[in-house]
Amino acid sequence: MKKALIMGITGQDGSYLAEILLKKGYEVHGFYRKSATGNKKNIMHLLDKIHLHRGDMLDSTSIYRTVDEVRPDEMYNEADQDHVGWSYDTVDYSFDVTGSAVGRTLEIVRQIDKKIRYFQPVSSNMFGIAKNPQTESTQLNPQSPYGCAKAFSFLLTRYYRNVFGMFASTGIFYNHESPRRTDDYVTRKITKAAARISKGLQKKLVLGDINLEVDFGYAGDFMNAAYNILQLDKPDDFIICSGKLHSIEEWLDESFKAVKLDWKDHVEFDKSLFRPGKTSSLTGDYSKATKAFGYKPSVSFKELVGMMVKQDLKEADEDILLSKPR
Repeated sequence: MKKALIMGITGQDGSYLAEILLKKGYEVHGFYRKSATGNKKNIMHLLDKIHLHRGDMLDSTSIYRTVDEVRPDEMYNEADQDHVGWSYDTVDYSFDVTGSAVGRTLEIVRQIDKKIRYFQPVSSNMFGIAKNPQTESTQLNPQSPYGCAKAFSFLLTRYYRNVFGMFASTGIFYNHESPRRTDDYVTRKITKAAARISKGLQKKLVLGDINLEVDFGYAGDFMNAAYNILQLDKPDDFIICSGKLHSIEEWLDESFKAVKLDWKDHVEFDKSLFRPGKTSSLTGDYSKATKAFGYKPSVSFKELVGMMVKQDLKEADEDILLSKPR
């Protein structure tokens, strides 16, 4: 039985990946930090099937101990500070946990067992301002601390692959959403607000720039891609995206249509929510991944919004039940 170690198993991506690997017969180990101990919502249904290890990506000792103890065949680093907006306010932390932590983890893997196959997700935010579509060789031009940190992690992964011959691959991920997104992200903030407004639990939604265009994909598809990338004969870098652009306003439209409301009656705008640095409207070319392992998006934009609104309607109904006197 193959063993896999998922760093950041409690998050959106880590939890989907755990499900995928369990279905494929893996022994699944997860690395999680103290602040996640009370937030195992995404993996509650898996707790009797996985092995959890305490630690932190800022703590080399815990990373070393876990990798040495588990000795995985495959390792997926889904742990970082992955919010662009937050990175402007937590610059040092974002650089360290999203960038430097990748270097310390790869060095630990190199010292313990260079045969471990390692996957590092990076981000389209590395490209920053660029012409569409981007490919794996597009010049890096990040416009945020998060984008800079991801560019560092991308280069570190390539360095360990090229210099030490490690099986270290990256997935250049564009925005990927799911019902497991937290409402720190504008996509979930919108679908949750639409559901709660429709149920009378919320009156308004405050947003920033809704003209931004984004390449939205489904997190489950991206985690299938991560798995497939580590099954290839050689390590490499692959763009994973939908290849289509949709604006935040379109996301608003679809979300509120799903609950039969007009978002214009419920949305207010706050310029303080605009980001200080803007990227281009980035969309990628995933043809390399299609050729290598048959990657193709399985969930449309409308279906993606719909599944998230459906989950938020369910959670809104649960909140209503909990608020009723017994």
